[in-house]
Amino acid sequence: MKRTPYREILWLFIITRLLLVIVTYFGYILFTAANYTSTPVNVAGLLTSWNHWDAANYVRIAQYGYQSRFDLAFFPLFPLMISLIAHVLGSWSYLLAGTLISNGALLAALFVIYQLAADVAGDEVAHRTLLYLCIFPTALFFFAAYNESLFILLTAGAFLAMRRQRWWLVGILGFFAALTRAAGVLLVVPYLYELWLARESVIARLRNLATGLLPILLIPLGTALYCFYCWKLTGDPIAFATVQYRWSRHLAWPWQGIWQALFELFWNQPFGSFFEAHIVLDLSATLGFIALAAFGWRKVRTSYTLWTALLILMMLLSPSLDQHDSLISNQRLVLEMFPAFITLSMLTIRHPRLHQTLLLLFPTLLATLSVLFVMYKWVV
Repeated sequence: MKRTPYREILWLFIITRLLLVIVTYFGYILFTAANYTSTPVNVAGLLTSWNHWDAANYVRIAQYGYQSRFDLAFFPLFPLMISLIAHVLGSWSYLLAGTLISNGALLAALFVIYQLAADVAGDEVAHRTLLYLCIFPTALFFFAAYNESLFILLTAGAFLAMRRQRWWLVGILGFFAALTRAAGVLLVVPYLYELWLARESVIARLRNLATGLLPILLIPLGTALYCFYCWKLTGDPIAFATVQYRWSRHLAWPWQGIWQALFELFWNQPFGSFFEAHIVLDLSATLGFIALAAFGWRKVRTSYTLWTALLILMMLLSPSLDQHDSLISNQRLVLEMFPAFITLSMLTIRHPRLHQTLLLLFPTLLATLSVLFVMYKWVV
């Protein structure tokens, strides 16, 4: 087992959190304060400047419950955790609770992912994996009250438990992952693959066979429980999927969203348009992570590649075909694909100039997108 550098990881976490706080302070003040005056900005607005978009939805659901059919698009574990903490701290603390959960889950996930990456390719790759994850352009969603951090913690933890052949722990983590995001149920596939690899030890005794097979039922159970809740509330067990039309998402062939994005980028959008910039970001993230999944096919553990491929496929099957940016949100969704960050780290060790480029590009885009988020401008 690799030694986990707890101090280095903690410093990476603290420094990147402080940088986001600094970006928030200067971005909010410089964009909202009156020019050439000593008039202070609205301090309350500064403190709540991260309560936008899905963060506001999670906080509202945590505080008031599911009030409409469209709220069901947001899976229940994260708002439930916010509600539990806020009931202890007080009614003022819902946003704070969500932010603490998001950042705390990220810190825990960094320790887990380090072990997974070091196991694949050594300590240097593991260090870079965490660095890229923390400075990725949309890593701001690990800071905001979104469920990305919680989901990556649960899924990475499940993979670490698979490596240790602790099948019941995999099932429990998979159960909670399935209550965090719809993609959580996909953990069944890498579970079955890892179980097949360990089949000799698993079937050595009848008791071990049951220990290996029964926990997998917990993963779809998480999804089934939420389906039951949706059915009781609306009569539609998959309401979380059927309401996606509100965000222009529809079931499509996996290449349709990419094709539409290419058409918009090279034909329909004028140079310098709002949609052009967003399409560049989303299309780059989509194609880049497809390439990383393909490149890492024989370089990381097969179950990791299966997981990345499944997440990519799920992302591509539901593009926003009614919008100009058909790949909307993809640059956020790729955050969940931690094996691709391992592959990226392996690539940059072989190509140092790529590493230097990313060290310039990623933080610049992260700061830019963070200011947009704070100013309630559309990010992803």
